[in-house]
Amino acid sequence: MQRRKFLATLPFIPAAVTAMNLNTLNTATSGLKAGAKMPVLFIGHGSPMNGIEDNEYSASWAKLAGEMPLPKAVLCISAHWLTQGTLVTAMEKPETIHDFGGFPQALFDVQYPAPGSPTVAEATRQAVKSVAVKPDHEWGLDHGAWTVIRRMYPDADVPVVQLSIDYHKPPQYHYNLGKELAGLREKGVLILGSGNMVHNLSRIAFDHINDPEYGYDWALEMKAVFAKHILARNHAALIDYSSLGQAAKLAIPTPDHYYPLLYALGLQEQGEAAVLFNDKAVGGSLTMTSVKIG
Repeated sequence: MQRRKFLATLPFIPAAVTAMNLNTLNTATSGLKAGAKMPVLFIGHGSPMNGIEDNEYSASWAKLAGEMPLPKAVLCISAHWLTQGTLVTAMEKPETIHDFGGFPQALFDVQYPAPGSPTVAEATRQAVKSVAVKPDHEWGLDHGAWTVIRRMYPDADVPVVQLSIDYHKPPQYHYNLGKELAGLREKGVLILGSGNMVHNLSRIAFDHINDPEYGYDWALEMKAVFAKHILARNHAALIDYSSLGQAAKLAIPTPDHYYPLLYALGLQEQGEAAVLFNDKAVGGSLTMTSVKIG
């Protein structure tokens, strides 16, 4: 894949809200008007093996899909698509990306042939006014997207679009950009952030990988801190996560797996509750904590 490394610098052009923009948005979303308002998800995706193993996490994703309306499409913000500038996949047939190594051949053999949606990609571009979101025709569906979504919609009959993470922007940028996507929920689009709140692979405890809920003290501390702030709707503390102490620095050595959470939180509307599930530690230095909003 040409975009496995950071993309070349892309300029962004602030977009004014004009009558032309509104007309374009209405045209782009015309095929989505019948959709029910969808909830918002942040999924702790963990190991890519969750995409093919039958376990409590993959079972929870399937159950969750059965409890929600069928979306018109899924817009996924995955920890595994990091770019300079913000992009959205706009092809009709995204390929399945096997962006990992050291796993069984059965995982590499998986193909998830969900269609893309140029219509949803354009609606996403028009929804975001603060920056120019560029259409992309090269990426596809990385494992942060397909390992989760194939358990939710195994028939691959729901279109999937990915929005990239501009890795050169601060936390507030990602939270604010999430807010701008709110209108897509009304069009039946399921917005799904995929990452892990606590994610420090350099400290994973392989000797405890199969111990249920084993976690280092700092991982368990941050699991509790994140849960407290999410349930209290204290988004400011979660945006400014670097001020949460040494445990936070160990839990988030790099923010790639944390940023998808901020998109989901930015979409939480007044009066909407956040519900936690899969709130467990694995391998000492990861948590599978997931959030459903709405």
